[in-house]
Amino acid sequence: MLDKEGYRPNVGIILANRKNDVFWGKRVNQHAWQFPQGGMKRGETPVQTMYRELEEEIGLTREHVRILGRTRDWLRYEVPERWIRRDWRGMYRGQKQIWFLLRLVGRDCDVRLRSSGHPEFDAWRWHDYWVPLESVIEFKREVYRQALTELRRFLGAERRDRQRRAEPVPG
Repeated sequence: MLDKEGYRPNVGIILANRKNDVFWGKRVNQHAWQFPQGGMKRGETPVQTMYRELEEEIGLTREHVRILGRTRDWLRYEVPERWIRRDWRGMYRGQKQIWFLLRLVGRDCDVRLRSSGHPEFDAWRWHDYWVPLESVIEFKREVYRQALTELRRFLGAERRDRQRRAEPVPG
């Protein structure tokens, strides 16, 4: 499904643990690492797509995560022509994405890369929040920077809310 400008609607997922490290997955049989992401199906909302992709790619369900935030608008990247399937050339430009920042409320052992019949990742690890910018494929780098920058504020807001709840009420 492409929009009229040739972009495929997609969601990106930044999954943070309690230390604010982020999930970083290695693509099956490749040396490419990335955040989970996936295309929207006709009629799906970004939230529905995010939960579907989360389960398909890393085996987590809505009970394992809490949504901290999402990008306000679509973020776009263009795919270099050499990466585009021959039958899509001339129509496909790249992806437009809504990004979600999630908190893992489950455990590391809840991550199951082989939960679907078609695994996307064959390895994963936790990384410092900004490390993915240094190692993601170049044509996705600016979208990653935009998503990480926009969503970072939700990590701070969550920490401030926890501190507020823990502070004694004057009285």
